[in-house]
Amino acid sequence: MFQGILGHYLTGAGESPALAPTLYNKVLDNDNQSYIMRVMFRDRRARSRLTRPRVLREHAIEDLRFIRETMERSASFTAVPGWGGAAMGITALVAAIVASRQTAPGAWLVIWLIEAAVASAIGAWTLSRKARAGRIPLFSGSGRRFTLGLCPPLVAGALLTVVLYRAGLVSILPGVWLLLYGAGVATGGAFSVRIVPVMGLCFMAAGAVALFSPLAWGNWLMGAGFGGLQVICGIIIARRYGG
Repeated sequence: MFQGILGHYLTGAGESPALAPTLYNKVLDNDNQSYIMRVMFRDRRARSRLTRPRVLREHAIEDLRFIRETMERSASFTAVPGWGGAAMGITALVAAIVASRQTAPGAWLVIWLIEAAVASAIGAWTLSRKARAGRIPLFSGSGRRFTLGLCPPLVAGALLTVVLYRAGLVSILPGVWLLLYGAGVATGGAFSVRIVPVMGLCFMAAGAVALFSPLAWGNWLMGAGFGGLQVICGIIIARRYGG
């Protein structure tokens, strides 16, 4: 019907009757093309609205991850136990007194190995407890760097203990223990509060003196380092940095 009306209109306007269907189809083709373009544009805008929030969300997640990693790298590890360190120092003082009464190098060594095991257990327990209380991760960020700085010198000290004892060089063990423990505390303490690396350097100084001293002197230098110095620094850490 519409085609007939359009043909009549075009014929009445002086157009050829044969041209009417062509113009009609052309008009419909133009309408179809414009409709298709409108649909495509609407779909493109819809996809754009859906894609934009997703892209913004991904950028926001990346920015938050970068900020968190930067804060972790710049933060200090504050879970070093203060009262735990003081307790370790007290056990070391007791060990120094007991070890000074031993005449056999083997018995002396056993006393200090027992003290090392007890002090390690106290330190690990109090450190993990303080980290949990302060919600400080032990194996990421500054906690991981502190652990990686502390542990290698301690492992080296344990291996050297076996080698030196088998070689009959027990007299230099106090110097080696103080020196390597101080190196671990100093390197790990670089990622902690300021007093920790200072304490490590003091241990290293005591170890340097003990390396050139007799075994009897080395025993009391160990008592002064692992005992007195650990107690003093532990109390300072506990008061300034929360336990």
